Amino acid sequence: MTDLTIAAAATPLGEGGIGVVRLSGPDALVIADKIFRGKRGKLIDLKTFRVRYGKIVDPGTEKMVDEALAIVMRGPHSYTAEDVVELQCHGGVVVVQEVLSLCLAHGAKLAEPGEFTKRAFLNGRLDLSQAEAVIDIVRSPTRLGLEVAVDQLEGSLSRRINDLQERLYQIMVQVEASIDFPEDDLPDVEVSEIEAGILLAVKEIGELIATADDGKILREGLKTVITGKPNVGKSSLLNTLLDENRALVTDIPGTTRDTIEEVVNLRGIPLRLIDTAGIRESQDVVEQLGVARSLELLDQADLVLHVLDRSEPLSEEDFEVLSRTREARRIVLINKVDLPPLWNVEDLRDIGNSPILEMSLLVDRGQVVNRLADVILNLVGSGDIASSAGSRAMITRTRHKQALHQAEQALGESLQTLQQGLPLDLIAVDLYSALEYLGEITGETVRENVLDRIFAQFCIGK
Repeated sequence: MTDLTIAAAATPLGEGGIGVVRLSGPDALVIADKIFRGKRGKLIDLKTFRVRYGKIVDPGTEKMVDEALAIVMRGPHSYTAEDVVELQCHGGVVVVQEVLSLCLAHGAKLAEPGEFTKRAFLNGRLDLSQAEAVIDIVRSPTRLGLEVAVDQLEGSLSRRINDLQERLYQIMVQVEASIDFPEDDLPDVEVSEIEAGILLAVKEIGELIATADDGKILREGLKTVITGKPNVGKSSLLNTLLDENRALVTDIPGTTRDTIEEVVNLRGIPLRLIDTAGIRESQDVVEQLGVARSLELLDQADLVLHVLDRSEPLSEEDFEVLSRTREARRIVLINKVDLPPLWNVEDLRDIGNSPILEMSLLVDRGQVVNRLADVILNLVGSGDIASSAGSRAMITRTRHKQALHQAEQALGESLQTLQQGLPLDLIAVDLYSALEYLGEITGETVRENVLDRIFAQFCIGK
């Protein structure tokens, strides 16, 4: 535990029913007692998990700042495993800032982003994967994403990693005993038994890695780029999916100059919809920048919705974008089918196995969302995602996936060493490496700079 006591506003700035200022550290109760006047004595005399009503007072002037409730949670049975006091006052920017300023003026340090959760990790209250789940809960864009985050907070991933480590430790015991005590009357090392144990660990790691794509979709959303020539209906499609007029729609080509990004919940799967500038040759410098940005986003997309206008002739620009996105996960949407057609589906090139959806955003707007949802969810295998969310450990972060790949590689090298009949101490080196990589997921072997990057993503007060 640290010697410093930290404080921060735990609720967002703005008007609300309540505003919470949180203190954590060895002097949390002492500092709170300096500014809180309870009706029945001091907070330091309260047992843990008790609430007291009183007033927040500036000790220098004895002027009341606000009425408040003070909640006492003594360590180690608190979120940070330290003494914690939460002061619940009226929700408002000024009052919360005044209460926080009093805490800082009487001995507390302003908390850094994620410092409360970081202390929970450093004090053994949470492991690192559970700490990361906290921010995933806060940011969950859908119910399925929330289920996965809550499951990870409860330790589903930690348990899988711990089981893997325990299996490798058992193998290490056999290997190390044979290395350290060759003269003792110990049973001979069964190479086949060690090989079977390593193969089983590799199989389980592979199963975890296989969940990474689904986990990434649930945590970050499916980056979905809407593309096509100007005036084909891209912005209308965005507005239809959002069920609001988010993007400006006119008959003038080139209305959208920059990208517009919004998140929509598509039956539990978050889509990060990005409406791009229409792709065409232009002498307008601003529009050229928008087109360049659109092409850049196409290369980063998880899903491309390519919109075509059947009432206008196909152009080389259409075919260029179709060719550029041929290898991407893509849906081709043929819009304005209510108008006289100037081309047929058979005229398209470079569509590969991309699903084709013919529609009219003007006439069939109510049906377009359901039809498109069916195609998208079938394309990304969302049925499997939905059935597994909250029911199994899932990898949701690139950091976890990289650590698992490195552990898998180390175990693969240990198998090669074993099969080549090389000394057991070489196998032990690879096994130790695998254990260290697995430990990076739960925080057993994590480096300080990695911790700083992880907790910097948190908001202040969490």
